[in-house]
Amino acid sequence: MTLNWLTYFPSPARGVWHLGPIPIRAYALCIIVGIVAALLIGDRRWRARGGEPGVIYDIALWAVPFGLIGGRLYHLMTDWRTYFGEGGAGWQATPRIWDGGLGIWGAVALGGVGAWIACRRRGIPLPAFGDAVAPGIILAQAIGRIGNYFNQELYGRETTLPWGLEIFWREDAAGIRDPHLLDGVSTGELYKIVQPTFLYELLWNLVVFAVLIYADRRFRMGHGRLFALYVAGYCIGRFAIELLRDDAATHIAGIRVNSFTSTFVFIGAVVYILLATKGREDPEVLRRAWQPDDSEPAAVEAEPDLEADTDSGEEQEPVAVAANGVGSVVRVPERISGAAASSVETDEADEADEADETDGAAEDSAVAEEGAIEVVDAEVEDADEVLDAEADTDVEDDAEDVAAVEDIEADDTADADVVDADVVDDDVVDDEATDETEPEAEPEPEPDDEVETGDEADSEPDEVDEAEAEDQSDDEPEDEDEAGADSEPEDEDEPEKDS
Repeated sequence: MTLNWLTYFPSPARGVWHLGPIPIRAYALCIIVGIVAALLIGDRRWRARGGEPGVIYDIALWAVPFGLIGGRLYHLMTDWRTYFGEGGAGWQATPRIWDGGLGIWGAVALGGVGAWIACRRRGIPLPAFGDAVAPGIILAQAIGRIGNYFNQELYGRETTLPWGLEIFWREDAAGIRDPHLLDGVSTGELYKIVQPTFLYELLWNLVVFAVLIYADRRFRMGHGRLFALYVAGYCIGRFAIELLRDDAATHIAGIRVNSFTSTFVFIGAVVYILLATKGREDPEVLRRAWQPDDSEPAAVEAEPDLEADTDSGEEQEPVAVAANGVGSVVRVPERISGAAASSVETDEADEADEADETDGAAEDSAVAEEGAIEVVDAEVEDADEVLDAEADTDVEDDAEDVAAVEDIEADDTADADVVDADVVDDDVVDDEATDETEPEAEPEPEPDDEVETGDEADSEPDEVDEAEAEDQSDDEPEDEDEAGADSEPEDEDEPEKDS
């Protein structure tokens, strides 16, 4: 007796506690804890793969209800005699999922349909989502098996193994005695010692969970292959465990229906692993599903406003640009440059997880900016030198022009002086001729005038009569003055006087 107490472990005394009129069921609590654990693990893994944080919870609003309905439908179909057979519970018991009875195959199948609907609405690839939540699902199944332990269900055949499970008789408030009463309390009377198949499946699910985590990190499985590995791994354990159970179930050719299901699903999962795309999805593909790159459209929309900002007089910020080794300076409106700066900050915040790549890009950008600034400074210095040289050339040209004008004015002044001197000489000649017309006893000697002609001035003294002198005195010498510097006065029949 003492040996049995030390080796066998007992079932819980009850599976339901009442908080006033509210029943607290262990099976329901285990299902809820399993779902929460699956969501937390799935969200963390989804964010690590580049998915939107928190989207797991939104998809769960579709997947969990579909999964509960699918699991209940599968249980009703494979254990229909319990509800619809002779002495069965009847239709009113079909929705009572809190009393137990969920088939994992139906839960996964219909839950996948709900997840597909939610993923399609958000543009998320379903295979990538399945890979992220697969480890969480198998862990939730392990936690849910603890609920079977409280309900004294899903146990195996009788055994004498040291780790056998003790099943006791239970009795409810109405006095009904049955080892499978969910609302009953243990009487302490041993019903039988059985194989703890719920514990076997719990431990197997934990092993599959560890294998999935390792395989995902080691082989970077994606495109639904990790989810298929979860299905295949679970099927192996479920097939072996079904061989140890002897509780009520539907049989086909003497074989439990769940054994058939495990076999066919396992084959399908293995085929999918072999045919699916190798590797893992690019995190950028998953990131663009919830964080599209708006930098390029923003730049395109900003281009038409560039001229308007320039015309409106908005202050613009100079930006140095280097392309193909040539630097240039452009003016960019402040609001556009601010938007560009904010978009750069947003991009840096989104790429915070890729620290190494970000540092390398920052260094390259800094080097490019320094090179651009040096190019621009060199061009500015060259431009200043060119402007100074042009200014010096303009000053020299202006000085030459002023000197040329002064030379022209000096030539004009010299010509004017020559003309005035000729006029004075002509006046003197006229006065002398007038004086000679008066009668004198003796003519006085008169000096000869020298007149410049083209190459030489010829002065030939001739003897003339007084009458001729008087005639010559009446005629005014005609002098032609020309404006040009090369013109010379021309005298016709210049009178010649006797001394």
